[in-house]
Amino acid sequence: MQSCIRTWWHLEQIPLKRVVCLRFNRLLVFRLRLKFTAPCESLESLMEPNPTTLPPLRPGTLYLVATPIGNLEDITLRALRVLKECDVVAAEDTRHSGRLLQHFGLSKPLLSYFQFNEARRGEEILERLRRGEKVALVTDAGTPGISDPGTRVVAAALRAGLRVEAVPGPCALVAALTASGLPTEEFHFVGFLPHKSGQRHRQLEGLKAVPGTLVFYESPYRVVKLLEELALLYPTRRTVLARELTKKFEEIASGFPAELLEGYRERTAKGEYVVLVGPDTA
Repeated sequence: MQSCIRTWWHLEQIPLKRVVCLRFNRLLVFRLRLKFTAPCESLESLMEPNPTTLPPLRPGTLYLVATPIGNLEDITLRALRVLKECDVVAAEDTRHSGRLLQHFGLSKPLLSYFQFNEARRGEEILERLRRGEKVALVTDAGTPGISDPGTRVVAAALRAGLRVEAVPGPCALVAALTASGLPTEEFHFVGFLPHKSGQRHRQLEGLKAVPGTLVFYESPYRVVKLLEELALLYPTRRTVLARELTKKFEEIASGFPAELLEGYRERTAKGEYVVLVGPDTA
């Protein structure tokens, strides 16, 4: 597309008198036309790829398929192809993933794979891979293994010498970090903090020495508690709360922990939060 734009720009810069002097030389016009149309034809071919030129899914491969975190338009073309061509979909919640597949006109056998059956179901997934099946692993939203099931079966598959392939896409961590305005050159992803106050406090205290932006996931039921802890331990660090990312009521709030706490103490929190704490600039 940039090549096309540059070609038009160059044509517009040619003085009118010079164009007249050229007398629309057929050879020159033909060359200009080739120079202009070739990149556009390549762009169109990329936008409408021929399915026969795409590499087939590899037998015996575990595909980690990222799915939308709210906006269904965020699913990738590759994710849809993998979900269409795989043999089975291992899902954190088969009902939720079934509705997702149905929305895109897909139908596949579903296999439940969640926190409390990872060990047993993981062995079944490995057996399927050994038989040459193509298994797609999805969670309720986002990228498998990022504070969601997936890490355990991936490690087991790699130990067994099986192939694992990521199908990247939506991730709340990345969406919040890039839109936060906080430094992105170096960050530390924590995920969910422990529920118990003592453990939370010790972990937050230990993270003080970690450079870069800190990123947490937090439940709406504990976000006020986390802000109270941040106000105590990180009072001068810029903090960002991101919720309902990619959805209609997406909200990203920024300020010091005490400022955010004042606004959130009296409101009813909804949706899971991504909480980001900027580095100490003192």
